[in-house]
Amino acid sequence: MLMRTDPFRELDRLTQQVLGTSARPAVMAMDAWRTGDEFVVEFDLPGVDPDSVELDVERNVLTVRAQRPVHEGTAEMIAAERPRGVFSRQLILGDNLDTEKITAGYRSGVLTLRVPVAEKAKPRRIAVQDHEKRHESPQAIGS
Repeated sequence: MLMRTDPFRELDRLTQQVLGTSARPAVMAMDAWRTGDEFVVEFDLPGVDPDSVELDVERNVLTVRAQRPVHEGTAEMIAAERPRGVFSRQLILGDNLDTEKITAGYRSGVLTLRVPVAEKAKPRRIAVQDHEKRHESPQAIGS
């Protein structure tokens, strides 16, 4: 069996234990895809209280913030591999998305955002008019 060791991960873990902070920013894993006329984005946030989740949109930047509580008290941590504290991630949304109609839901540790495509960005059919028929007089048609 091949095992890889990451000396920096161990250093980060030790620094976190000594200082009580995370040396590396916590990762908020994400999947995103388009289905029909909307984009769906899912963030893995297990153990996060939904009330701690904040979503902000400024212009075309969506910011997601969440917090997983830090263990406090007299308990001695034996292993602390799950990141704790504040998580933050920003997404740049295209101009073709309707930021006014973003919806969010949280279920089983997954935050799901639905971002609809703006009406102005949806493909639309343009009717072609026959200008020859339009400019003929009724008498000219019957002759």
